Amino acid sequence: MDANVSARINLMRILLISGIVFVHVPYNPQWSPFLGNYGMLDWLRVFLGESLFRIGVPCLSAISGYLLFRRGLADFDYWKTLKTKARTVLLPFLIWSGSFFVLVYAMQRQGLGFGYLPDTINATPRQWLSMAFAIEATPVNLPLYFLRDLMLCILLSPLLALLVSRYPRVTLLALLAYAILPLPNGIFLKKSILFGFSAGIYASLHGVNIKMLDRFAAPIAAGFLAIAVVIAVGLYYTGPDFPLWLDMALRLTSIAGIIGSWAISELLVRTRFGEKLGRGSGLSFWIFCGHYPLLVLFWMIWNRTGLSYYPLFYFTAPFIALAILVASHNLVRRLAPDLLALLTGSRTGAKRTATQPPQGAQPGYSPQQR
Repeated sequence: MDANVSARINLMRILLISGIVFVHVPYNPQWSPFLGNYGMLDWLRVFLGESLFRIGVPCLSAISGYLLFRRGLADFDYWKTLKTKARTVLLPFLIWSGSFFVLVYAMQRQGLGFGYLPDTINATPRQWLSMAFAIEATPVNLPLYFLRDLMLCILLSPLLALLVSRYPRVTLLALLAYAILPLPNGIFLKKSILFGFSAGIYASLHGVNIKMLDRFAAPIAAGFLAIAVVIAVGLYYTGPDFPLWLDMALRLTSIAGIIGSWAISELLVRTRFGEKLGRGSGLSFWIFCGHYPLLVLFWMIWNRTGLSYYPLFYFTAPFIALAILVASHNLVRRLAPDLLALLTGSRTGAKRTATQPPQGAQPGYSPQQR
């Protein structure tokens, strides 16, 4: 893997995860963007949270599948991989998700947090397992369902690699249909993760030149953004109960974002801003795991202020959360590097090289739960 590809992967991670922060900004039903109370600002909320940044999940899973098999199938050591991923994915997931569940439970024991987060006090032990570790449903730290589904993909990786290597077209078409059609989720909480992960495996095992479309990066990026705008218009005028055909189009667009975001990374990585982001490592994982609890905290504070102009919250809370997470990441990196390594699955960036890239709202309506 050359330095350009490694930098673009890092760039995509930080941009996509920063975008996911906008997906999870909470709101009450009376401030739903589909009511159109704030006109263009509400459409912009739909564009960012419902259309554009819905690409995050399939794109991040495609990166994970690509990196997992970047050395080919012959050199893939399944048991070594499971051991490594237990440290880099499973352990951080258990710590972040489990600790937030304990915090929520303790808060609700004191009468705080009801209406903002799931009711942990009156839940059954079986429901606690899902709230803490996403066994059957999304956890209280909502975005971390992605890590749960990613671990499932890793467990299934030998089977997926075998199918993709021998029957690539049939396998990918079947998984694409599974992702976009109204079929049962089965063991996955988000179906597009399985397709994205398998698409990444395909790119590695079949030696796809992932830079072959770079000369068309500008028109591809423009085309994808145009489609995202059109989808957002449809969602804005039909939501929140979208017609089936539009919901399927949205799912297909989010998967097409794998190509669209890769084209955008080619345009951005050559800028000073993109080059700086491309050198990042564990910060994106830190933001991913920590942003939702902060957003909920801000939401609880906001509802006590008496302010009613919701766009002010929507367009400030994500940036404040990102600023806090960047500052806290830098602080922990300096003061407690071992703790940072534990919480980010050793994604500290200390030993990163060009050939060894780093590893890859309850109130109201939550788009990620569709």
